[in-house]
Amino acid sequence: MQLVATELRAGNIILFNGQLHRVMNVVHVTPGNWRGMVQCKLRNLKSGNQTEHRFRSEDRIEKASLDTVEMQYMYSDPAGHHFMNTETYEQVTLADEALGDALGYLLPDAVISVDFYEGNPIGIELPTTVVLKVVDTEPVMKGATAAGGNKPAKLETGITVTVPMYIETGTRIIVDTRTGEYSSRA
Repeated sequence: MQLVATELRAGNIILFNGQLHRVMNVVHVTPGNWRGMVQCKLRNLKSGNQTEHRFRSEDRIEKASLDTVEMQYMYSDPAGHHFMNTETYEQVTLADEALGDALGYLLPDAVISVDFYEGNPIGIELPTTVVLKVVDTEPVMKGATAAGGNKPAKLETGITVTVPMYIETGTRIIVDTRTGEYSSRA
């Protein structure tokens, strides 16, 4: 399937220079009296390298045809991250490069969507939000309110997010996986 460059969105998987790339960021630019351009940040799914590319607005880009399968995250080891198909119990392993930043939002037994291209797993689609437990943060100060500022908090998966001052260690919070920001208490 072909897309016009102006139809590109963050998260799309495209074929670019013969390799699969995930579109990380899209900005439509119209400089002065020139024609519009679409500037994209692309991540190569094989190597994990990020590049920026500028497409003309009328350029046609090949969108990869993906199959999506519901799978359960099982565990990680030096060989990779292991997922099991919830219907057939077939297991697949994904490398760190295929998961990218998504690793910080994965908990064992989480059911997520795994993308396959030509029968090979290439990445995952996270839910919009996840519930994670705060394992380390500064103690709550007396009188801290919702408008009282922010502080860093380490979550059970190892990532750090900025949370309001009233959040304590042990609190379960909702994190937006698209932005990596605190959303609310769970």
